[in-house]
Amino acid sequence: MTASHAPLTRRARIARYLALDTTGGLLLLGATVLALVAANSPLSGTYSAVRDFTFGPESLHLDLSVGAWAADGLLAIFFFVVGLELKHEFVAGSLRDLRVAALPIAAAIGGVAVPALIFTVINLNTGGDALRGWAIPAATDIAFAVAVIAVVGRKLPPALRTFLLTLAVVDDLLAISIIAVFYSDGISLLPLGIALVPLALFTLLVRRGVRAWYLLIPLGVIVWALVHASGIHATIAGVALGLVVPAIATRRNGVSHGGELVPLTEHFAAKWSPVSSGFAVPVFAFFAAGVAIGGVDGLIASLTDPVALGIIVALVLGKPLGITGTSFLMTRLSGIRIAPDLRWGDMIGMSFVAGIGFTVSLLIGELAFGAESLSGEHVKIGVLLGSLIAAAIGAAILITRSRRLPQPDQRAT
Repeated sequence: MTASHAPLTRRARIARYLALDTTGGLLLLGATVLALVAANSPLSGTYSAVRDFTFGPESLHLDLSVGAWAADGLLAIFFFVVGLELKHEFVAGSLRDLRVAALPIAAAIGGVAVPALIFTVINLNTGGDALRGWAIPAATDIAFAVAVIAVVGRKLPPALRTFLLTLAVVDDLLAISIIAVFYSDGISLLPLGIALVPLALFTLLVRRGVRAWYLLIPLGVIVWALVHASGIHATIAGVALGLVVPAIATRRNGVSHGGELVPLTEHFAAKWSPVSSGFAVPVFAFFAAGVAIGGVDGLIASLTDPVALGIIVALVLGKPLGITGTSFLMTRLSGIRIAPDLRWGDMIGMSFVAGIGFTVSLLIGELAFGAESLSGEHVKIGVLLGSLIAAAIGAAILITRSRRLPQPDQRAT
């Protein structure tokens, strides 16, 4: 029996299951429901005490709460996987040929700009720090969005999922840039400069094909700690580490999988994606989504806050307007066309699904207002409700499309 046909170990089967789109989405949903139950039940005191419990070396500015460790530490794993995906897409994937990727790239830009504009217009006269939240509805949660497509859009053309994935990769890149530029205050250049040393060592090792965890993980942790100390949000360290990993397999740094040489980006993604989707992101969601709603009165009070209202409108209407509108303009102005087996009904449904903000939206909300502020609580309600409504509308459209669409070879452009 060849290696490629060898039976998977239990650990490998679990890892493969955790890496599935539907699994990641279900774990996120489960963590969110648990957080809401805990925050609105007799367990709320225990939940808050655990979330706010602080530990870590104060001398290294790492005396963080459990919630902050989840946002700054565990999400660095998520962003490391994002960095790996970005590197692969730019070097060997869908973003390598800009002519092919032009439409989803433009759609992603529109899907970031229009929600941000809608939020800003709604909150122009709100006062205070409300406008700091302009980027909250700009991000798409790829885990949730792809999970919805996987569940309700199985009969839809594969090009729809490809379009969404490409759009989400660019969306992630824009979100990362926004966090680095607009939500990193008081940057200290000394620790940032020192961080380049372990990052260079990490780069040198992975380019030589080194995969030893006892070398790479300590270097990654040092880079993360120094970036955190610099004032730039620590998740950016995860992206930087992912981007330096080689995306083209060579004899020097390729990894043999079943007799096939694969690049380190694919190897590390296979190792860390289950950790990200199965542990890091759900734990972050559990500590980030726990908001005490306060019953019907509390919910109504939250929805009268222009911040929450702006997020909901931007996610539910801004995302589809930005994505579909930009795509339509591109196809009319530049001669670019959507894939032959796609139709505009598919695109509209997918654009609503892209209105699921969640992970990065919650993170930006914490960076903008703080997790404990009243606005921060309203942000969570806005993100949760907006994402839920967008997901429901998108799922309904895609279910209808999948029932009515003819077979792919019968479809017109």
